[in-house]
Amino acid sequence: MAEGSTHTVYYHSPIGTILLKAEEEQLTVASFQDDVAVKETGNSSSPVLQETIKQLDEYFSGSRKVFELPLHPLGTAFQQNVWDHLLQIPYAETITYLHMAKRIGNVKSIRAAASANGKNPIGIIIPCHRVVGADGKLTGYAGGLHRKQWLLEHEAKMAGKQSSLF
Repeated sequence: MAEGSTHTVYYHSPIGTILLKAEEEQLTVASFQDDVAVKETGNSSSPVLQETIKQLDEYFSGSRKVFELPLHPLGTAFQQNVWDHLLQIPYAETITYLHMAKRIGNVKSIRAAASANGKNPIGIIIPCHRVVGADGKLTGYAGGLHRKQWLLEHEAKMAGKQSSLF
């Protein structure tokens, strides 16, 4: 990839179209696109996007539990810290927003941490869907609560766990 170049591709997942972007051999965006009619899918000359598509295919088939991609989500230092902590949530596990705030070292930052979680530009791969409300209920997900539920149920099923949602 030439320096300074941005590559974009659309990936058709079982739960909707995902816009993928890469810059400088790093994934910068993976976000659901509800209002986009896309015919092209999965073709990119970018090695990082090709690898992202491969790993997403593996994730959705149940054979991948951890993504191994060069990530570069764009955000503030605080947001970067939250997203780094999201990467530590194990597959098929959930934590609460309060637990996330404790993980980053400041229980009083719960709202800021929740806001940073919601601004995660690399959904699924940085697993913001694994953060739930204090009562275990689904709250907030940029991709829609129906997708958050599907992802959590998919992971529970692939891990051989009974879903504890609802």
